Amino acid sequence: MAHNYFSRWNWWYLVADLGAPYKECRSPFDYCDVVTSTTHKNLRGPRGGIIFFRKGKNLRKRAGSFSQGDENEYDFEDRINFGVFPSMQGGPHNNHIAGLAITLKQVATSEYKAYIQQVKKNAQALASALIRRKCRLVTGGTDNHLVLWDLRTLGLTGKIFEKVCEACHISVNKTPIYGDNGSISPGGVRIGTPAMTTRGCLEEDFEVIADFLIRATQIANNVLKEHGKVQKEFLRGLQNNNDVIELRNQVEAFASQFAMPGFDV
Repeated sequence: MAHNYFSRWNWWYLVADLGAPYKECRSPFDYCDVVTSTTHKNLRGPRGGIIFFRKGKNLRKRAGSFSQGDENEYDFEDRINFGVFPSMQGGPHNNHIAGLAITLKQVATSEYKAYIQQVKKNAQALASALIRRKCRLVTGGTDNHLVLWDLRTLGLTGKIFEKVCEACHISVNKTPIYGDNGSISPGGVRIGTPAMTTRGCLEEDFEVIADFLIRATQIANNVLKEHGKVQKEFLRGLQNNNDVIELRNQVEAFASQFAMPGFDV
């Protein structure tokens, strides 16, 4: 969808994840000629992505130029379209396009604005809860929907912690952070709040979630002491582990209090 088409397709402007009139984050369109976004995370739509590119006359001045601007046309459209199809994926599915259209219509509502504001409040509540528990967060907190947790101060890696959380039915993602030697064994995890916010969690609920996460770090360190860092042995130590079973039951009992969208109990 070309950038200068927005006057015709006003609903694209309402994508809060891309800096919409709701102003819940800064807009990248003031700085970038090409903007991309997933559609299945904060937007809660079908799995996929969207690409925005600038189109028309390039009237911006070049650095060090005395001319009024470069009158060349932006040439992103053909190259991006060809890069997507046929180069990287097959033809579009109409059901997928319809799902995205419905998603973007929902994004244009005041209810979605309230949701994305709660996502940010929940992320800040989770960040504050972890900091009070002596955890180290990259940047010291968050202004968006994610918390980036540096686990190195706890003697853990993101990969190990992710495996423990997975065994306890908690979803986090390992991620490299500054100072890491590589991405094979990253030192952090990123934790997002959109999913549990969608299910109805508020700030006080993320205090409970923070306790679950801290308990998972303790389990990880105990298993490391008993079974070592070799992944095969570490994973064996998670099997039939009483602490893992106990935390998993607590997580399931907590999560069952909140409705699952699209799932009828």
